[in-house]
This record gives sequence, C-alpha cells and structure tokens, in this order.
Amino acid sequence: MTNRPQTPTLDRVSSPADLRAMSDAELRHVADELRAETIHAVSQTGGHLGAGLGVVELTVALHAVFDTPRDRLIWDVSHQAYPHKILTGRRDRIRTIRQKDGLSGFAKRSESPYDPFGAGHSSTSISAALGFSVARDLGGSPDPSLGDAIAVIGDGAMSAGMAYEAMNNAGHLGRRLFVILNDNEMSIAPPVGAMSSYLSRLYAGRPYQDFKAVAKGAVGFLPPPFREGARRAKEMLKGMTIGGTLFEELGFSYIGPLDGHDMDQLLPILRTVRSRADGPVLIHCITKKGKGYAPAEDRADRGHATATFDVSTGEQKKAASNAPSYTKVFAQALLDEAARDERICAVTAAMPDGTGLDLFAKRYPSRCFDVGIAEQHAVTFSAGLAAGGMKPVCAIYSTFLQRGYDQIVHDVAIQRLPVRFAIDRAGLVGADGATHAGSFDTAFLANLPGFTVMAAADEAELKHMVATAVAHDDGPIAFRYPRGEGTGVEMPERGEVLEIGKGRMIQEGEGVAILSFGARLKEVMEACESLGQRGITPTVADARFAKPLDEDLILSLAEGHEALITVEEGAVGGFGSHVAQFLAESGVFDRGLKFRSMILPDTFIDHANPRDMYADAGLNAEDIEAKVLSVLGVETLGRRA
Repeated sequence: MTNRPQTPTLDRVSSPADLRAMSDAELRHVADELRAETIHAVSQTGGHLGAGLGVVELTVALHAVFDTPRDRLIWDVSHQAYPHKILTGRRDRIRTIRQKDGLSGFAKRSESPYDPFGAGHSSTSISAALGFSVARDLGGSPDPSLGDAIAVIGDGAMSAGMAYEAMNNAGHLGRRLFVILNDNEMSIAPPVGAMSSYLSRLYAGRPYQDFKAVAKGAVGFLPPPFREGARRAKEMLKGMTIGGTLFEELGFSYIGPLDGHDMDQLLPILRTVRSRADGPVLIHCITKKGKGYAPAEDRADRGHATATFDVSTGEQKKAASNAPSYTKVFAQALLDEAARDERICAVTAAMPDGTGLDLFAKRYPSRCFDVGIAEQHAVTFSAGLAAGGMKPVCAIYSTFLQRGYDQIVHDVAIQRLPVRFAIDRAGLVGADGATHAGSFDTAFLANLPGFTVMAAADEAELKHMVATAVAHDDGPIAFRYPRGEGTGVEMPERGEVLEIGKGRMIQEGEGVAILSFGARLKEVMEACESLGQRGITPTVADARFAKPLDEDLILSLAEGHEALITVEEGAVGGFGSHVAQFLAESGVFDRGLKFRSMILPDTFIDHANPRDMYADAGLNAEDIEAKVLSVLGVETLGRRA
C-alpha cells in the first residue's frame, strides 16, 4: 500500500496558526488525518512510530491552544515529534526524516523555530522549560520573543533524577510553566520502578477520576468565590484514595489524570490553565503508545522503532543478513558465561531489548536488573554489586553512558571496583545522528587510572572480550562494539580470555604499518587489498586494547616501518592520542617516524546511513587507502609494477 491518505483538513494547515482558526470539531479531524499521515510517512522512511502516534491529539491541542513558536514547546527525547514536525511547516519534507540531508528524527534547533530546544536523550525538558521561563521573566530577548514554556515528558523519562531535580527547583522558584506528563505506561521497554507504580495508583483512583470528570481537574483555576469549597471537596476525595500527589508536594498545581486522546478534555483544560496559571502546573495525560494503528499497538514495544513497512499489514522490510548482530553476539556470549558463573549479573538502563539483555532476563531473571532511565544509578548500583562480591556487567549504549560519567570516575574508578562495561552502539550509528553517536567513550574512559578499555574488531573478538571482562577482577574494564551486523567471521565455540594489554598481528608488510582499534579493521583490510594492486603491502595489527597499550607491539611497528597510522571510531583524545603520547615519551619521533591518526572529525556528524557518515568522517576503506598513499608520498603515482 503506497497511496497516501486523504487529508483534506490537514491540507489546510501550513503552520500552527492555522489550527487556531479552526473549530474543535475540525481539530479532531486534523488529529485523525495527522495520525494517518504519520503512519504513511514512517512506512516509507522507517523510524520512531509508536511514540508519535501516542501524542497526536496532544500535539494538535498544544499547538491549537498555545502561541507557538513564541510559546516554547519542548519535547523530551523528541522521538515523538514527527506529528509536531508535520504541523510546523515541515510536512513537505517529512518523508526525508532520518535520511541523509533530510529532517532529523529528533527536535533540532537549527531545523526550525518550532524546535526551541534539541533533544535525543531523556529527561532534559523540564530543566530547559524552567530556563526559558526564568529567561522570560528576566527580560531575555531571543527571536521570537519569549512566551510560555511547555515541557512534554513521558512517564519513563520521569524516572530519571534530572527530572526530579528540575521539578524541585521549578516548585521552589514558583515561575509559570507547564509540564505535560505523557503517561503511556510504556517507555521503550515496559516501565519499571516506584514512579511507574505511583502513576498507576493515581490513574486507578476512581473517586478522584469521577470528581475530575466534573471539575475538569482545574480547581485551582476556578473563580475565587467557588475555589475554596471546590478545593476542600477535591482534597477530601483525593485523601480518601491517593492522599495528595508528589507533584503538589514539589510545588506544582496537579491536574489529571486526563484522557490524552480525548480532545474534549484536552482543549478546555489547556485553555483554562493557559488563561489562569500563575505558577508551575503539571497536567497528567494518559495516552497509548502506537494509538490508532493496530500493528503498532499489538507489538511488545508498541512500534517504538521500525524499519520501512507495509501500512496495510505492518510487516517490516528488513534486509536479510548472514552475520549475527554484535548485540546478539554479546547477549549470547554473556549467557554462556553466566551459565558457568552464578556471580555474573547484568544491569541496563531502560534498554533490555536494545542491549540484548532481554534474553538474559528470561534465562536469569533474579540476576538481571533494568533500573529505568537512570544511567547514573545503573553505574553506582553496579559498583555496589561489585563491592558486594558479584560480577556486574553494565550494558549501556555509548551515548547514554556519558550520562553516568561522574559515577564512573567517583564510584567505580577511584575505588578500582571490577565493574564490566558493555558499550553498545560504539562509533557512528546512522539515522539517529549526532545525539546517539558513540564518539567519546574511548577518550573519557582511557584517561582514567586503572581502567582497561577494549574494542572488538569483529564478532569473534567480541566473544573473546566478554570472556575477558568477566574473568577480570583487577579493576574496571570496558569493551566497545558497534551497532549492526558482524563481518561474518568464523565464531569460536567459547570466548577466549585475552592477555590484558596485548594486541595481535593481522598481516606482515613493509613501509607503512596500520594499527587498528575496533571495528574499522574490515575497512583497513579492504584498503590493503586495493593498495596491494599498487604493490604496497602495509603491515596491519589489531590493538584490541586502548588501555593498557601494547607497548611492545607499538614499538616494533614504529621501528620496523617508516610510517605508522592508527585508525579508530572515536574522537580525539582516544586511542590514537594515547599511542602518540607513548611514542613521544619513548623518543620515537626523534628518529623521524611519520605518524598519522585517523579519528572522527571535530564536528557532530548529521544523520545518514552509516557508510555515508563514515565517508563524512573520512574513515572508509578509500579514505584509509588515501591516507597510506599520502604518508608514503606516492598518491600521484600510477600503479606500481
């Protein structure tokens, strides 16, 4: 099914201002057509589907009531913002989303004035909204001028400490701002923790629900003669069931729970609070992720992320691969090790499926912990497990591990606790773009005393590194691996425990040596094949370790060749920088070695497919070949005999 849906009412919307001239009945038509347009667009491009479908009515209502972009609408994480983009002048480009040179899959300040604050990670929206509110009150003067600030945050994101910190500060300051709690009882994985249970109890409080249906939950905004009596009635009913709310204790006026798909509830409540609020307000909306599209509603993750698909069936069109994914290799290798060692346990931060730990949870439920969107807690919890004699494997995407860096330093590294960090999505990740790129972990881990840092060149190496990590009790250890499928190498029956700080030779050559760290080794070997046609045969080694370095290997490569090139999928300050520091201190450069380091450039690379992103970074096979020719000074020569 490729025919685009009929959207006569949506076709009249070129900007949110058009919504404000529509009747409530027309706005309901816009919502229905916006849902159909979102489904069709994502079927063509792939991307985040369920989250956007869950906020269609909320998106229409917010833009219809508030004066965006003067009023700053801030989407937490912002993977749910596809409908928002359609309504804010980007409908003609929505089928470029997450494609090279197309729209970002997240809110992006440089893309539109309707995206006032960029995102990609969770739990930042309330802090940003409070910042906008204070800037407004202090006379800030951006273009457009500052109006209200509205943060839309999911129940999963509310489990992160930063959201509580922002709520606490906002309640203390008492500034006018609006927080929309989008409670779909479903983040990426099923929500976990006390906040999820608390929100469920709020929703289950039927007497308050019945009172809310009459009073629309807006007691604090009634005319003064009626306000006090209504407030006493509300508090009495709430006290009988749920005893007030955490949000009110933090200084917010709490309204809800509301049906986030019922425009007849959303529109009057939003209009009332916009008209009357004089402090922070939290509006609690119950929504359904994947709403209105049965194939998404029926999926376990409610259509969180999807490849292109057939709209009529929901069947995804994924390219087949003969090689297993790195994530699956890690998961299976960890299961194998856990079967032999009952002290091995696994920790993840709201990404059991993404990290492969869903398999571990099924096999060893008592030893697997999803702590919610709380990377800082995940790291220190793992440190406590290690101090308690367990062997924790903390599996977190590289980009999300950044959120727990102080805990890595303070709670793990300083205490030399043997926490094992499995760092998924290392390097450039494709359509999710800069917010999700795993660019910095080698640099920020390898500078920590006592840390061991590894990177897998292929899926077999990953299996060895899992075995190495669980066997390593002398301080913290990390191993990084990329997104996607492996290279198709032969897999060992069992992972081998590697000698710490020792690399391996891949091929012997002359003239120039290439020292690879991580999954660019395949590109290195492709470059060598092409160079071989020119009569150039580089020596190639796989470093395996960024810390500790294999100093003997590095010195032998430096002394036996006129040039040495390091290659890695990371930013400056990582593996190549450590090699250069070692060579400089060893006096090797005094003897004339030509040294080059191929790293990610000093810029954030926009979303595209991974190959195009690595082309922008200059780290594909042809770039490595060109670097070898350049350092040898033969790039202008023809083929050698």
